[in-house]
Amino acid sequence: MEIDENLVRRLIDAQFPQWRGSSIRRVVPGGWDNRTFRLGEDLLVRLPSADGYAAAEAKEQRWLPVIARVVPLAVPEPVALGRPSSEFDRPWSVYRWIDGTPAGSVSEIDLAALAADLVRFLTALAEVDSQDAPAAGPPSFWRGAHPRVYDDDVQRCLAQLEGKIDSGAARAVWTDAMNTEITSSPVWFHGDIAPGNLLLRDGRLSAVIDFGTSGVGDPACDLAIAWTVLDHPARAVFRDGMPWDEATWIRGRAWALWKTLLTLADPSGTHDPVGESRKSQLVLDRILADKQ
Repeated sequence: MEIDENLVRRLIDAQFPQWRGSSIRRVVPGGWDNRTFRLGEDLLVRLPSADGYAAAEAKEQRWLPVIARVVPLAVPEPVALGRPSSEFDRPWSVYRWIDGTPAGSVSEIDLAALAADLVRFLTALAEVDSQDAPAAGPPSFWRGAHPRVYDDDVQRCLAQLEGKIDSGAARAVWTDAMNTEITSSPVWFHGDIAPGNLLLRDGRLSAVIDFGTSGVGDPACDLAIAWTVLDHPARAVFRDGMPWDEATWIRGRAWALWKTLLTLADPSGTHDPVGESRKSQLVLDRILADKQ
């Protein structure tokens, strides 16, 4: 399905006539799970890029206002929910625009400050009321579950990358996580704490966006950024500030390994295959060095 400015214009005009005169501009990069468009100066429109991402619309509409009351940073504010139609057969959303620069677009970041800001956000997120909240499972793409759900992916990637990486060390990291069990009570997790979902203002983390994979379960998935982005000193700040036990950190490292191996085995599903492959090799080196 072609998701472009013309489609968004028709959807807005048909369902929200109060915004017919507002400009529509594609946001670049506009995300993977969703296509994003600026609506005027104060709003944005997000449309799921595939059927599997559509269920997140109702979840975000329901729970983001609840989360916003507890966390110390800005999160997306739902303004309207678009209906499926003959032109676009998935629900879609209008949100308040949040100013900020994605962390992935900033060349120099104070990583220790970023780690401290993430501690504040994630510890607060874990305190959000979880009664009746969505549990980890298929709608969260298994974020919040034990990483063993992706064991087949990891074994396939390790076989494919044999001779190209230190597969023995990588397998040891994964095995360590497979030997852990989730023993703590489920809490809210974001599910995709990645540079594209972290907005900075004046060099500090000011907002966290894209809660499509969020839910209630094991928070280990949100620890992957300790290896995917943070350096050793910042990782120490992050780890010292988070309340999770050693087993949770071991699973967090496994989540980082899973995503890294997927990208190294086949980077074609990213916006920048060459650049992402290079970054993933650096992340893998960081994961394996930390294991040692």
